[in-house]
Amino acid sequence: MVNKKIKAPFFVVNPKSFLFGESLMDLARHADQLAEEYPIDILFTAPLTELAIVAKECQNLIVTAQHMDNIECGDSMGRVFAESLKHIGVQAVVLNHADNPMSCSDLSKAIQRAKDVGLLTIVCADSGQEGQALAVLGPDIVLAEPTELIGSHQISDRNYVISTIEKIKKINPCVLVEQGAGIRSAQDVAELLRLGADGVGVTSGIVKAEKPIEMMKEMIEVVAIYGKKGSIL
Repeated sequence: MVNKKIKAPFFVVNPKSFLFGESLMDLARHADQLAEEYPIDILFTAPLTELAIVAKECQNLIVTAQHMDNIECGDSMGRVFAESLKHIGVQAVVLNHADNPMSCSDLSKAIQRAKDVGLLTIVCADSGQEGQALAVLGPDIVLAEPTELIGSHQISDRNYVISTIEKIKKINPCVLVEQGAGIRSAQDVAELLRLGADGVGVTSGIVKAEKPIEMMKEMIEVVAIYGKKGSIL
């Protein structure tokens, strides 16, 4: 089963568990409007309990699950399987986040399970070396972010960004490399794109901003400009 391919540059809105219910949907609806307005791929993650309604109401977003297990449909409880996500309109899934790490064996099987049903995969890596190992598994995106910077006010330094992209692309040039952690402004987004990131993902920089929707729009506009011009002045 084939799903759409994500194009660079892309943007990921990742509210994690900060939002749910109407506050989450308000952000999702605004993101959906921006995805309709700008010709870039916008992924929107949500807690498992919110995915169905986000997928139903937001047709322009790539709705993304925050986790998936490597199981098949059958005799198990308390776990998340690929077919159920696909059934409710989910298009992508995040795997191996620092908050929910997976063994190499489980991760490999989960990536294949996602591919079997047509879900895009975003796998998280702390270092360039880990990113290289994960690139071998053939995910659609490797998210490179130092664990210690997640939720901080500091983006990854220049050497980390450049080296992780180079190392991952060397192993698998087809894999898109997303940079995350510590992104707090449109200027941070621009800097990461200048350094070669295929996409960026933001949590605290949006949900903790004084005006979250305006901040999200500013960041997405930067990505759209970069996608149109190939550079940011």
